Amino acid sequence: MLMLSLPPSVRLFVATRVVDGRKGPDSLMTMVRDVLGEDIFGGHLFVFFTRRRDRVRIVYWDRDGIAMWTKRLERGRYRFQQATDEGVEVRTVEAVELALILEGIELSGARRRPRWEPKRPGR
Repeated sequence: MLMLSLPPSVRLFVATRVVDGRKGPDSLMTMVRDVLGEDIFGGHLFVFFTRRRDRVRIVYWDRDGIAMWTKRLERGRYRFQQATDEGVEVRTVEAVELALILEGIELSGARRRPRWEPKRPGR
């Protein structure tokens, strides 16, 4: 199982629309900046699934250049929550959620239990 050990400051953004599998790191980072409106130099990870949903690409800025991680399934397809309307959307996930998706676990029926959160001023 892929273990993602990331500091809390790193966010994971998953595009809810599939992308063309021929897109490389430059094209994907251009989408991040122009379509998703996110800062490509922020150290966050951006996750894209291909149209056939047999590949996942994770792109991020790595101190001195764009890095891309790819996984291709030999059999089966990734399951993730797709957008229901037009346009490319993005949603954030936690590292454990992404690890489960990459392991082939469908999260549609999973429920998150309430967690403790510190009280914020003014609440």
